[in-house]
Amino acid sequence: MYRIKSRIWIEGKEGAFLGEGRIRILKAIACEGSLSKAAKSLGMSYKKAWNLVDSMNKNAQFPIVITNTGGNGGGGTVITEYGMKMIHSFEKINANCWEFLDQQLKEHQL
Repeated sequence: MYRIKSRIWIEGKEGAFLGEGRIRILKAIACEGSLSKAAKSLGMSYKKAWNLVDSMNKNAQFPIVITNTGGNGGGGTVITEYGMKMIHSFEKINANCWEFLDQQLKEHQL
């Protein structure tokens, strides 16, 4: 039995907006509550994680994440409601893409 492999991403005016890697960092931020902890959990440098988040925020209609600088209470990073919508929307689009590709494989009897 064959399987089709594919990766999708969504582009904006400034290039890549959302993709599997960007969704992984957003989900890690949601779990960890911190960009640095999220990056560490994924084996990613803080700089790379920050660049991805900054790029998404610049490409988005509304902020996807909000960062709070440290201090007495400490800092943190929060996924906005819009950001959570982007995660769910991308995952649904991705799932629909896989279903479509699986159906194409069946129809073409490969």
